[in-house]
Amino acid sequence: MGKTSTFKSWTPGINDSEFFQRYPQKGLITKMEVRVISLAKLKLDEESVLWDIGAGSGSLSIEAALMARHGKVFAIEKNPLDVQNIKQNIEKFGVNNIEIIPVYAPEGLGALPDPDAIFIGGSGGRLKHILDYVCPRLKPSGSLIMNAASVENLSVAMAVLKKSGWETEITMVNVARGKTTGAVTRFESLNPVFILSAWRLPLKVGNLGDR
Repeated sequence: MGKTSTFKSWTPGINDSEFFQRYPQKGLITKMEVRVISLAKLKLDEESVLWDIGAGSGSLSIEAALMARHGKVFAIEKNPLDVQNIKQNIEKFGVNNIEIIPVYAPEGLGALPDPDAIFIGGSGGRLKHILDYVCPRLKPSGSLIMNAASVENLSVAMAVLKKSGWETEITMVNVARGKTTGAVTRFESLNPVFILSAWRLPLKVGNLGDR
């Protein structure tokens, strides 16, 4: 019998500090503000199947699993230290609908069920290969969301998706958090993140021969 989440009054936007993260590089996590926007764009329902590629600490996987509580989240992560963090976070939050896939994507994804949604948080230098593989696997009504910290990765993704005839939308999230020092509050900026949303354009009946 699976465990029940200890976060019974959960609402989207769990604080970053609640998650086990990698040391000494603590902070390699999808930040809360970016995570909330990305989850909204994924458009998950209670039975969704999600591939979280480059899952890192598993913060997005955890929140996605709480949303898709009758669905399934596949946390795909190649780094053994991050895999351990995901396991600890699964235990802490008591979610039982996450399966860790410890592979270097896109390897090892063939046995997984086709997803309703795909989130790409990291690509390990294989972004084009990942997109070439996952785009045909995404269900026709599904959504693909990618977080990119660099214009180079954004450019690669846009080129692949446009060539495949997908519709895209880009949102840049630039967040500054208030920090109080003595009697003064100042703001510390987080690294800007591009959130790329992509979906298939519907075929136009009667115009299949038009090019």
